[in-house]
Amino acid sequence: MARITGPVCRLCRRDGLKLFLKGTRCDTPKCAIERRDSAPGMHQFRRGKQTDYGLHLREKQKVKHYYGVLERQFRGYFQRASRSKGNTGNTLMSLLERRLDNVVHRLGFGASRAQARQLVAHGHITVNGRRCDIPSYIVVAGDVVRVKNRVGSLQMVQGNLTENRRLVPEFLSLDAGAIPEGRVVRLPEANDISIPIQTQLIIELCSQ
Repeated sequence: MARITGPVCRLCRRDGLKLFLKGTRCDTPKCAIERRDSAPGMHQFRRGKQTDYGLHLREKQKVKHYYGVLERQFRGYFQRASRSKGNTGNTLMSLLERRLDNVVHRLGFGASRAQARQLVAHGHITVNGRRCDIPSYIVVAGDVVRVKNRVGSLQMVQGNLTENRRLVPEFLSLDAGAIPEGRVVRLPEANDISIPIQTQLIIELCSQ
């Protein structure tokens, strides 16, 4: 996830959509978009009429903020998706959903994607029994994502699983036992994407 040093709630307000960048806070009345559903800034209104380019750009920015990827990373995913067979938009979103930090978050191991990225980068997560500290690692069907068997790792993840009762998507399965682990049952499909997005707008923008 790209490092954002400023307030992240303004990103949700700019996109007019909850991006769940602050974990459990986003489900409480403290959520910024719940209190002020307006664009950030002094005057709190969106100036002028949105152009066609602006509409396309906002869709792309929304996805980048949600998954926490930089422009260069996003372009890499788009190029990889455009070279593959099938619908480019669905393939692009599938690649983003298969990022290890996103999988860790959607299993409930991390309260937010930022925390999930930190869990991975600090070596708290293993993939198929091997330590993996690369948040952008792309999982495949059959991979087993497990919390490292050490006290600090287990306490952190079990606390998140107890506090966050989010639904696990159908392409993943969760075993919240003594050592929590998840399995990638299949590759994510269009209906598994957790953010409402018009992928066609992104494809049109990136194809120019």
